[in-house]
Amino acid sequence: MDAVRVGVIGLGIMGELYSKIYACHPWARLVAVSSRRQARVDEIRSRHDVPEGYTDYRDMLDRAGLDAVVVATPDHHHAAPARAALEAGRHVLVEKPFTTSVSEADELIDLARRTRRHIQVAYNHRWLAPYHQARAAIQAGQLGTPLAGFARKNDTIFVPTELISWAGETTPAWFLSSHDIDLMRWFFDAEPLEARAWGRRELLASRGVPTYDVIQAQVRFSSGAIATFESGWVYPNTFPTIVDSFVEVIATGGHVHLDRKRESIEISTGERFSYPKCFLTHEIFGRVRGAFPSCLEDFLVAVREDTPPRVTGFDGRQVTAALEAIHRSLDSGRTEPVSPPPSSTA
Repeated sequence: MDAVRVGVIGLGIMGELYSKIYACHPWARLVAVSSRRQARVDEIRSRHDVPEGYTDYRDMLDRAGLDAVVVATPDHHHAAPARAALEAGRHVLVEKPFTTSVSEADELIDLARRTRRHIQVAYNHRWLAPYHQARAAIQAGQLGTPLAGFARKNDTIFVPTELISWAGETTPAWFLSSHDIDLMRWFFDAEPLEARAWGRRELLASRGVPTYDVIQAQVRFSSGAIATFESGWVYPNTFPTIVDSFVEVIATGGHVHLDRKRESIEISTGERFSYPKCFLTHEIFGRVRGAFPSCLEDFLVAVREDTPPRVTGFDGRQVTAALEAIHRSLDSGRTEPVSPPPSSTA
């Protein structure tokens, strides 16, 4: 079977990672990349030997002869390029979160159905072995009935002030809790129904980044289980890893506890002590390996074999719906319902 011809839209940190992985994958051919900045297009083309580059993704969709497109733009700019790619008849892999509005998610799912194209959302944590082991134990009934969950992701302040330039246009919940809501929905095998959230805006606002320092939200699921999600962007840069990542499920007959603060390694030098990240991606013998490349490979499988992706547009839609309810609650100070899917989407 021929290699899947891939184009990447958006060449920030994640866009370059997608490009690097697909450029050396035997089932893919990275044909083209697109960014609004010509200098960045030229840089990525040179670094990863990409044949074509564009500053307008619509030109890429028209000219590059693609089978599939990766959308790796900032959180709030996923919908338009994903829509254009589907309308052009391309399969689409969208970086998380799928969209930042339920209406956009529903529109894209309907468009994919009408064009008979696949959407996969890159909730890459589902490809991490510890999370699979946890879900297998829950699904096998080893822990009893899930009652509650807690998930925490806190980045160092480096992320919203230096790593990404668009932090003021999103929130730590969209950026971080999106992963954990997807995992908890997967663990519970249940849908989010309502949300209540609280947040604080102080430190980042004082530094000119108009977004939340921290958000805590409680979500009730259709099974009766409840989960608390914490996301923050203000850990000090002295913290030994860029993100503190923790998930727990409490059930009637046991619990499961997943802590990725340390990923099996700690390093100390004369300058600092750190817990390096290596589970999602790490270069091994010249190729990027880990959960994230596995996520990208399974998208190629879905395209090549015309099978449903492992994380569908509907999965992404349900996370977006929960996050939309969380942000409505932040504004209203009340418990807010999670928008149910249209009958054609569920």
